Amino acid sequence: MARYTGPRLRISRRFGEPIFGPSKYLDRKNYAPGVHGMTRRRKRTDYGLALMEKQKLRYYYGLMEKQFRGVYEKAIRQRGVTGEVMLQILETRLDSVVYSLGLAYTRAAARQMVVHGHVLVNGKRVRTPSYACRVEDVVEIKDSPKARGLATRNLEISTSRNVPDWLVLNRDAMKGSVNRIPTREDLQPIANEQTIVEFYSR
Repeated sequence: MARYTGPRLRISRRFGEPIFGPSKYLDRKNYAPGVHGMTRRRKRTDYGLALMEKQKLRYYYGLMEKQFRGVYEKAIRQRGVTGEVMLQILETRLDSVVYSLGLAYTRAAARQMVVHGHVLVNGKRVRTPSYACRVEDVVEIKDSPKARGLATRNLEISTSRNVPDWLVLNRDAMKGSVNRIPTREDLQPIANEQTIVEFYSR
């Protein structure tokens, strides 16, 4: 399964934001990577700014370019504001739901848990991180010592993150459910989704 496996801190430094989660190194090296990272850079063009927003969101959700463009193409076929629909598709992916519930401490860890078969949806094991969760779907951790132990540690690490209102978490049972589809007000994207839509619609 294709995914980005390169240096993560370098990507975060390029965008100046913790794309892959908080990092103490990002605070110490809060400038762009490379030998010219601390020098003044030329002003970005509109195209360059739009590309940066697109790359930022793509890395944030851990998708390759083909997968990310597929999300955009799916969004334009649905009713509603394309940018908002894109975010809804990304947030209701199974790996995103597992992360948002706090059952994994990073999106990459959530993806790995799904692929390794530690996650059930409505009682059935699903190994596809891009599985689209629907309203009333129940997402839970498989009843095995390894899966439960992993989720317990993740829940302890994730206590500083609030579970969004559109999800419901039963911490003791290590399961959650999709209460409703998130609205734009529920989401706090790391990039400007409208700029990304304009980038793809050129």
